[in-house]
Parts: sequence; structure tokens; C-alpha cells
Amino acid sequence: MSESIRKPFSIPRFKLPPVFARVGSKLPQWPHAVALTTGLNAVVKMKLIPDDSLDLLEGRSFLVDVLDSGGRACFTCRGGLFRPLFTMPEIPDLAFRANLSAFLQLLARQEDPDTLFFNRELSIEGDTELGLVVKNMLDAIEWPTLPRLPGLSTLLSLRN
Repeated sequence: MSESIRKPFSIPRFKLPPVFARVGSKLPQWPHAVALTTGLNAVVKMKLIPDDSLDLLEGRSFLVDVLDSGGRACFTCRGGLFRPLFTMPEIPDLAFRANLSAFLQLLARQEDPDTLFFNRELSIEGDTELGLVVKNMLDAIEWPTLPRLPGLSTLLSLRN
């Protein structure tokens, strides 16, 4: 199949089997927060998030809850950087809850938060104004174009 006809990769909607959530919820959760804040701080260092947006997040607590994996990441923003929280606040300022596929679709920009929210695939709880700030901030990020990797298209065509 030629490159011009190839369909772009699409992340399907899926839900992990319940055993993942049962096991995942018993595992330490701090590695998730460390991984997520490392990624968010890379975005900050690349200057993809304006400083004035970061100022609005200062001192606020956030929870990302991946329902079907049992994974949770709790973090805050201090001094213009994201920092993991090793103990979860009783009530975070803002919580995002969804299955893994919905978060992957958001990350890939295959779906927008509004669509997932109105389709009941993404739950946003907490400070509504803060939620809008985060949504608008994420929508405004101009992701850099990744370079093409030599041989990747050949490798992918072998899979089909």
C-alpha cells in the first residue's frame, strides 16, 4: 500500500479487563505521578505552556485517574514546575477520570476533551474555572512535528 493511501493510525475505544484495575489499584501510585510530572515538565521546558498559564495552576492539586488500569497520578504545580504528590489530598482541586483509551485519544489529539466529556468517557470534577483553564491551555499547545524515522513506514507496512 502506498504511503499516500495509508490511513493514519487510530486509537480504538477499548476497556481493559477488570483484573487490571484490581491489580493496578494495589500497586504503588507514586511512579505514575513521577512519570506524568516528568512529561509535563518537559513540555514546560520546551516553552509549550505560557508562564501566565502556569501561574494560574500554582499551588493547585490535580488527580489523573485511569479507571480501567487502576493507576492514579496526583500532582501539583509549584514555582512553574509540576511536582508529584506522594499522598493524595482528600479532595483535589481538579480530577480527571477516564479509561486508558480516552486518555490516549486525548494525547494523540484524536479526540477533544469536550467530545469525550459529553460522550461520558471523561469525567472532570472539581473547580470548574480551573478545568477550563487547563482545557484551554492544553488546546493552545502547538506540538512540534516529530521527524520521520527512516524505515518506520516499511516496518509498519510489514504489520498489515
